[in-house]
Amino acid sequence: MASQTIEPTFQTAISASKINGVIICATNTTGTFTFNYTAGARTLLSGESLPHKLDDILYLASATKLITTIAALQAIDDGHLSLDSPETISRFAPELVNQSILSSDGETLTSRTNPITLRHLLSHTSGLAYHFLHPHLASWREKNEVPLQPGHRRPVEKAFAYPLIFEPGTSWAYGPGLDWAGRILERATNTTLGQHVRERVCTPLGISPQDAQFHPVKGEDARNRMVDLNPCDPEGLGLAVVGGTMDMNRRSEGDFGGHGLFMTAEGYIKVLQALLANDGRLLRKETVEEMFGNQIGPEAEGNAKGVFDGPTGIFYRVGTEGLKVGHGLGGLLTLEGVEGWYGEKTLTWGGGLSFAWFVDRVNDLCGLCAIQPSIPVDVQILSDLKNTFRHDVYREFEAWKRDGQGKL
Repeated sequence: MASQTIEPTFQTAISASKINGVIICATNTTGTFTFNYTAGARTLLSGESLPHKLDDILYLASATKLITTIAALQAIDDGHLSLDSPETISRFAPELVNQSILSSDGETLTSRTNPITLRHLLSHTSGLAYHFLHPHLASWREKNEVPLQPGHRRPVEKAFAYPLIFEPGTSWAYGPGLDWAGRILERATNTTLGQHVRERVCTPLGISPQDAQFHPVKGEDARNRMVDLNPCDPEGLGLAVVGGTMDMNRRSEGDFGGHGLFMTAEGYIKVLQALLANDGRLLRKETVEEMFGNQIGPEAEGNAKGVFDGPTGIFYRVGTEGLKVGHGLGGLLTLEGVEGWYGEKTLTWGGGLSFAWFVDRVNDLCGLCAIQPSIPVDVQILSDLKNTFRHDVYREFEAWKRDGQGKL
């Protein structure tokens, strides 16, 4: 377990110019424990620096996926979609019906047997994958995809028109399943993903609709609070969060459910707390229970373990190295607990290189850490800082329980 504590560790990183700042929030089911910590500053396009605040607008990157998962599950609760019926895919995403499977040579395509379901898309077991994580898929894309011209954008169905890399349901691969899930929701409900999030996620939790927007963020008030609207990122793309080089938001047309959301930390922690409490404000109670169930079935378990334990596993295990893990609906799932830390079936994931979140129902705690990196990004420093957060909030929680009072 990490031995560092939050405040001196993050202050040291800021003083060394490794990061610009951080926002950390943690709470329990009732909200009687509240840990909010901000440090450092955001720099506006004008060059003015302002201290970080809880209502700063943050780029979530892949932490968007949890919000999109909730939105898709709401559509299931409403009867618009089915988690397991292939008809949901054939009706609302016909592009996913007949994709072939790409072999490891990056050229050979074979027909598939299994249909894709929405459950597969929400749990990364569909066979869809990101090209930048799989060289043979990148090779296929380079040979077969028409390059996107500067200034042009693509919707989900054009951006991720890739073959699969395995038979649906037989393995695990991180990919654009949540982008497709968001697009399916849009087609099924005749609305945008952003509008759905504002009406069905933000409003029930008391989050201002302006505080949750897909790229590009609009409105003077929101743009004035954007952490990433600074001289290093004049378009407000969130470049620092994804390492300073990737520009997915520049190429995206519409609301991408896998990476495109900007939101405040105080809004995101409300979402985590609602899942922790399972109080019915977002989803039916049994739907939340499904989120915290392992979605990697027996057929896929061995292959998925090979991914998590393999060379790229460090990018997927989000601080859970050494633990047996699976995948729920919305994030990685611990399949065993650690005394004094994550309990069994803690749901956790992150965004880019610098955002991390978890929901631990065994220990009644949820939290998020939003680091604002300096460019060039020091990946190891960010990894260490996120682990400090993951462990030290538990110490803060235990100290609060001993003292009988929260820390603000």
